[in-house]
Amino acid sequence: MSYLNIRDEKLIPVVVELNSLLANYHIYYQKLRNFHWNVLGENFFDLHNKFEELYTDARTKIDEIAERILTLRYHPMSKLSDYLEIAEIKEVSPLQSDKEMVQNILKDHGILLQQLSNVVEKADEAKDEGTIDLIGAYIRELEKSSWMLDAWTKKTSEKLNQEIIAS
Repeated sequence: MSYLNIRDEKLIPVVVELNSLLANYHIYYQKLRNFHWNVLGENFFDLHNKFEELYTDARTKIDEIAERILTLRYHPMSKLSDYLEIAEIKEVSPLQSDKEMVQNILKDHGILLQQLSNVVEKADEAKDEGTIDLIGAYIRELEKSSWMLDAWTKKTSEKLNQEIIAS
């Protein structure tokens, strides 16, 4: 039992999922840096800035996830080799078109959103409200970034669902 009033056996699954999230965020962060440096074409200015915004946000989240693991009284993973081994997000070549880069990032967002959900599920089982609160905000922010990047990939002639949903 700790100052958190959560038994260690309840926290271990939360920490495992947080470490997986940490690994994925590290690979995602580096991929964003890679794309930031290597994007070319007419969308250079937009994407160069967007990738920097995303990797700056990812860097902050990496620190917060590691600090959350420490708050739960465990050591966060910290070796790049471990991140590469367990992360679902994979390294890719920088030699991609701007559109391929954005599609790749959207794919990574899907992986991150699934991992975030896994963390929330385990934290809920442990009654770990601090982790749930932290991760809930990450989900909201990542969904918004995903919507914006997805909108960027669309043609102006494409439309959203035309159905108006009312109560």
